[in-house]
Amino acid sequence: MTADPRTDADAPVHGTLDAPAEPAAGTLSPGTQRTVLFGMVAFVFLGAFEALAVATAMPTVAVELDGLTLYTLAFAASIASSVVGMVASGRWSDRVGPTTPLWTGIGLFLTGLLVAGLAQDMLVLVAGRVLQGVGTGLYIVALYVLVARVFPTDRRPKVFAAFAAAWVIPSIVGPAIAGLVVEHVGWRWVFLAVPALAVPALILMRPGMRAARGSAPDDAATAVPDDAEPPLEAAPPYGTADAESPLDRTAREASLAWAVVAAVGIGALNYAGQLRGLGLVALLVASLAAVALAVPRLLPRGTTRAARGLPSVIAIRGLVAAAFTGAEVLLPLLLSHERGLAPSLAGAVLTFGAVGWSTGSWLRGRATWGLQHAGYVRLGGTLVALGIGGAALLAWTAVPPVVGMVAWTLAGLGMGMTHPTLSVLTLELSPVAEQGANSSALQVSDAVAAATALAVTGSLLWALHPTLGLASYVVCFGVTVLLAAGVALLAPRTRPTLTR
Repeated sequence: MTADPRTDADAPVHGTLDAPAEPAAGTLSPGTQRTVLFGMVAFVFLGAFEALAVATAMPTVAVELDGLTLYTLAFAASIASSVVGMVASGRWSDRVGPTTPLWTGIGLFLTGLLVAGLAQDMLVLVAGRVLQGVGTGLYIVALYVLVARVFPTDRRPKVFAAFAAAWVIPSIVGPAIAGLVVEHVGWRWVFLAVPALAVPALILMRPGMRAARGSAPDDAATAVPDDAEPPLEAAPPYGTADAESPLDRTAREASLAWAVVAAVGIGALNYAGQLRGLGLVALLVASLAAVALAVPRLLPRGTTRAARGLPSVIAIRGLVAAAFTGAEVLLPLLLSHERGLAPSLAGAVLTFGAVGWSTGSWLRGRATWGLQHAGYVRLGGTLVALGIGGAALLAWTAVPPVVGMVAWTLAGLGMGMTHPTLSVLTLELSPVAEQGANSSALQVSDAVAAATALAVTGSLLWALHPTLGLASYVVCFGVTVLLAAGVALLAPRTRPTLTR
């Protein structure tokens, strides 16, 4: 497939007639495109490093800020609020282009890092994590739209591959580096260093943002090869009167409102574990009602009952995310806070999981065992369940940490097989006009389920810990094992119903 970049003459010009036209998408010189790509990859790299570094540092943060009971909320707040950013950014980027939501998202993300890094108590840190989450949701979606506005079709697969590669090094060395920073410099620099390092990346991205302001892609330019990300819907030139119909505006506002309700409900569900008596019951009922009311409206019909075909694919993505995230967040806490390992060693378990994930993705890409899609989903879910079960053995102090590292590698291997399979199934089971919406639903399911799982495991942990001690971790890991087992059991339902 060859690119069909717009020429300068094709690009719409905004402002007065004598104003200089912004560069059109796909017409930047190869050198400038490389510069923009380098800036994009650098920012993705920083985001990946920050995500893994925070997971390593958070046990130390929670202890120093006297907020261990808010430990899982610090993760769930970021994940849940990212749903709001994702829902808002998609429609916003279609209406005005990706530049404004991208700048807004990056600004909120960096502000959240500063708030968290300067926090003197855990609730302020959680507030910073909320800002981070909204910002992340905004800039991630806008960044992908920016790719469609800046790069010709034949270069986009390489761009997306570069984004994926930007996670590899942080996954391998990020936890160890973060642990060393926590031990020798202080945990605050895990948050505060990223804003300073982000400035050069933003400068490199500026030409791409200018190009995105100047044009909207035509149909040929937005076509994406089968092995790339889902195609982005071509938007009308920004600023036209018919860019958004009243019906579209109503749908956008409704989706955003339900995303906010879901995020608030999940946050309240995480906080409910801090209360006792009637306060606990009231907040628990209200938060569960909010989640139950909002989440189905953000997902395809039938997802909550795992209807055969696409709804089961979306549901399974949520289950496997809930299982993996619900366990992963507890591992550094168990090793660092309970068993006394240094943060750099406790964070190493995340590195093993990342290596397993990368290996699983590679094996899945080569179709090593020649299984059907459902077979890879079943195998992946089984491996995740076995890996979490093995990691739960770390609750016994006689078990060496290396056992948990090997087990978590197994869990990562399962995730590496499951994730790409579910992405492929989503595209295969979606009409072309709905691929973008359904791909978005896949991400929303992932985020909502992961944040909800953190609410459950966090509440269970601190409710049971005074009585059970380390055994409370076993209970939490047991819940996530059941979720992963559900992935294996539901895998056959990813096959659509055959019509006679």
